[in-house]
Order: sequence, then structure tokens, then C-alpha cells
Amino acid sequence: MATIRDLAKHTGFSVTTISRVLNNDPTLNVTDNTRVSILEAADELHYSLPKTRHSHKHRLVHIAIVEMMSLKEQLADPYYLYLKNYVVRNCMEHDCNVSYLFEQSGKYQTLEKTPLDGILAIGIFSEQQIAQLLEISPNIVFVDSSPDERRFDSVVLNFRLGVEQALDYLLYKGHRKIGFLGPAYKLDQKKRPALEARRQYFIDYMKNAGIFDEHLIIDTGLSAKDGSAQIRKWLEQKDHIPTALLAYNEESAITAVSNLREVGLRVPEDVSVISFNDTPLSILTDPPLTSVTAHLEVMGEMAVKMLLDRLDDPQHLPYKIVLPPTLTIRNSVVEVPDEK
Repeated sequence: MATIRDLAKHTGFSVTTISRVLNNDPTLNVTDNTRVSILEAADELHYSLPKTRHSHKHRLVHIAIVEMMSLKEQLADPYYLYLKNYVVRNCMEHDCNVSYLFEQSGKYQTLEKTPLDGILAIGIFSEQQIAQLLEISPNIVFVDSSPDERRFDSVVLNFRLGVEQALDYLLYKGHRKIGFLGPAYKLDQKKRPALEARRQYFIDYMKNAGIFDEHLIIDTGLSAKDGSAQIRKWLEQKDHIPTALLAYNEESAITAVSNLREVGLRVPEDVSVISFNDTPLSILTDPPLTSVTAHLEVMGEMAVKMLLDRLDDPQHLPYKIVLPPTLTIRNSVVEVPDEK
């Protein structure tokens, strides 16, 4: 990456003049041609202004990470494992000291004795757990949940937009018999039983499109074992099957591909499949899965930035960032004749 001295050598202007142009100094009296020359050179040499250092940079920031899921649970569905890795990576990029909170006898603890500046809470936590975290630090950012946007910073995914993108694509490909794969109930933002959001958005969309068929909803439960059993049972009882399935997460999508093949159905030739989350597992699946991409790297980046901003200004209003997912198209969806 070019330095400001490289720009000076390249353009022939002084370092002071270049710095004042790039910082848009209103008191600088230079011609428009000079400004254009400097800006074009900055673009050509890929120059960027040095990042402003936060006030917290004057000391080492100690951040603790607390996770909803155990390592065993993360290995079964690695969404949170990848999310945690991106959070840790961004902490390291900001030169933060990272430790982990763990529950013991119903209380959160850390092995380190250094006082914590803040907490990054990954996943969903109960009101009791949140109260315990507040006893450790008032500076908490929730990642992939928003238990109280009046009090806490948070970064979440727009599930409704993700469902709409997936179904828009399937309709574009001619699909009308579209099924949903996922549980009826999950946990809400405070770890209480609630209707599963993606499933409800699916039902709303399909009803509005006039093509909802309740028989094409497959209730998988929350575990892969339960999901596999439910899919097999559903396949045995149905006289007809959908031309496409939208799975609420990657684990259920991969399970469905396996179960469909066991009964002689091909993916995507007989049944197209779209998954949520899009971790590297989606690429490794045969066929690679078309997926609603959650952009976990951006979620991790935003969460760390929000916490560091909170440390600089503890009084600012809580922020809630709702990230838009995108649809990553691979080989698990084919076009079918339009049935309208």
C-alpha cells in the first residue's frame, strides 16, 4: 500500500499539500487540476488515509467472549463456530486481549484475573444469564441476537429478507411446489420458546403468493437425528413431493439431501434445495448448496467495532445493526416448467 511520501514522489507535490487535499482542508488554495491529479494518483497507487485510532488504543483492551452453544453443539452445526472465529479474528486485528467466559455452578467465570472492558455475547441468552453478564461488565454487544435494543448494542441478520430472496429465486426458476424444512418452535431473543422466524416468513410469503401447501411443511425438530427421522417419515407418507425445499439451516439441508437420495430422489434434478447460513460446508456438499449467505465475517467485524465504540463513548444510544443476507447461487437448484 502506498504511503503519502510515495504520492509526493509520484505527483511532485509536497507531502503537506497532498495531506491537506486528501483531508479536504477548506483553507487550502490550490487549483482544481492539482486536486484531481492528487486524487487520481491516490486511486492509482491504492492509497488510503491512516485509520483514526480510538482513545482505547492507549491501553490494552480486554474483551471476553461468551457463547450460547458448547463446542460439541457447534461441531454438529458449525454456524456459531465460524461466527466465533470471525469475532476472535477481528478482536486480534484491533490488538484486543481475548478471554472466554464459561458457566460453572450457574455463574459465568473467566480464568483470567484481568478486569474486563466488555463482553461479546454470541447467540441467545436468558434474562438470568444477561443479568449475570451485566454483573461482570456493563459493556455488552450481542451477536446474532437482540434481547433488548433499548439497552444493548446488537448485530443480527434479516431473516425475512433471506427467505424472500430464496423464494423469489425458486419462483423465478419455475417452482411452485415448494416445501420448508425446519422446526415449528425455536428460542426467541431471550431464550424462550417461540415460533421459528424463518418458517413463519416462509408461510407468509407462500400465502401471499397463493401457493402455500401445509402438507409441504416438514417439521424437523432441532437436532439432526430428529430431522432425519422426520424427513424419512414424511417421504414415506406423501403421495407427492415438492420440486424444491428451503431448509432453515445448513444441517437440515445436508440431512435432507442424504434422505432424498436414500429413497431414489436426485438433488437437484428431482428436488432442488436451498439452505440458510452458507458456511464452508455448503461448498463441500454434493451438490454444492445454493444458500442464503449470512455474511458472518461482517457480523463479527461489526460486533467488535460496536464494542470498541461503546468503550470510547459509554453514553451513546444502543445501536442495532440488521445485516442484509444475500443469495449465493450454486448447483442445488434447477429450473422446472412454470406450473402457473
